Amino acid sequence: MKKLAIAVLLLGLTGCFKPMVYLQNKPSYPVDVFYENQRPERPFDPLQDLEVKGEVPLADRQSANRRMLSRGNDMQQKELMLSRLTIQAKKLGADALVAVRYTYYTSTTDNGYIMSGLAVRYKQEH
Repeated sequence: MKKLAIAVLLLGLTGCFKPMVYLQNKPSYPVDVFYENQRPERPFDPLQDLEVKGEVPLADRQSANRRMLSRGNDMQQKELMLSRLTIQAKKLGADALVAVRYTYYTSTTDNGYIMSGLAVRYKQEH
């Protein structure tokens, strides 16, 4: 009961609090990231296609009663994959990753994923 009273008090004190805190705290990557439907405004030269892929065995809860429950990767797992991809790009000397694509697949025993993108270097503007 005491915790509830404190929570109500805190809510009253933070009436103009924006509930979008998580959305405003976007992850920071070592290179710019552009998904399939986006393009950088600056001209660029391609360096190399990159890919992160893997398979993870299903947890018991994901195949209970022979049903396909809770399949896929959560946002944290996707951000981790993207981090790995951007680190690869940075090691190549890239400024950005373009055409980043995430593909997910599942079988009766595994969850699989592929995240790919093109590492690019921005052209020098004269």
